[in-house]
Amino acid sequence: MSTIDFSELYCLFYKKLFQIGYSITRDFHLAEDVVHETFIKAMNKAETIEEEKKVGAWLSAIATRTAIDFVRREKKKKGILMEHEMLECLGKVTNQNVEEIVESGFFVGQIKNAVRMLKREDQHLLMLKHSHGLKEREIAIVLNLKPCTVKSRIYRARKQLKLLFLEQISA
Repeated sequence: MSTIDFSELYCLFYKKLFQIGYSITRDFHLAEDVVHETFIKAMNKAETIEEEKKVGAWLSAIATRTAIDFVRREKKKKGILMEHEMLECLGKVTNQNVEEIVESGFFVGQIKNAVRMLKREDQHLLMLKHSHGLKEREIAIVLNLKPCTVKSRIYRARKQLKLLFLEQISA
């Protein structure tokens, strides 16, 4: 079955897959990552689904396994021991003052709010590009688009993000 409309599936199953991801990871951002990773995996294996009625269950199974993988990965990250030099470096006084730290945190929050105001497709593109570190041609393969189309969509999404961010600052 290769006639799956993933944009429609995304709209239909986003909430359900997000709930699955959140119930396992207990983290909002990881749950979003689980949903996006689920759809990437599903797009790569779309030909393996035999019955259209079972797409929801199929996506749910992928989301569950993906969320478990994310939790395992996070546990491994937390278990990494720091070297003595790194601990000493962290103990030294930084050049950044409290005001700069608060201000940078404020800007990060404004950027996240601006990203949430983008269309889902644009959020997904920017996430693949910046959070997952994929190149335009890799994103094109995942989304079944031409690389030049991906490049122009990313450009437009960044431009829209900039406008939304500037509106938030001036408001």
